[in-house]
Amino acid sequence: MLRIAQTIRLLPEHREEYLALHREVWPGVEAALRAAHVRNYSIFLRGETLFSYFEYDGQDFDADMASVAADPETRRWWQLTDPCQAPWPDSGVGGRWSDLTEIWHLREGADA
Repeated sequence: MLRIAQTIRLLPEHREEYLALHREVWPGVEAALRAAHVRNYSIFLRGETLFSYFEYDGQDFDADMASVAADPETRRWWQLTDPCQAPWPDSGVGGRWSDLTEIWHLREGADA
């Protein structure tokens, strides 16, 4: 399983719009993520910084993420959410969110 953490900035002038959208995420967007083997997806907010975390339990991450990006309802969702966000300069290829490097993880069931 992959554990993915990412961050992006929230534009203050779009804060309420972004929060309102996420109070009622469209079922089709959630279905596309589930079909792409995305699990335990959360988005957190601190000030103007958004932090996301999700787990991926599929076999082909790139293909599954491409399927999400090709989903018509997800694309319409992004037309509403993208203008609310400001990518960091290092957002890199293939995404607006910047990946974070995991430096520590307390694993379940590990003996001390």
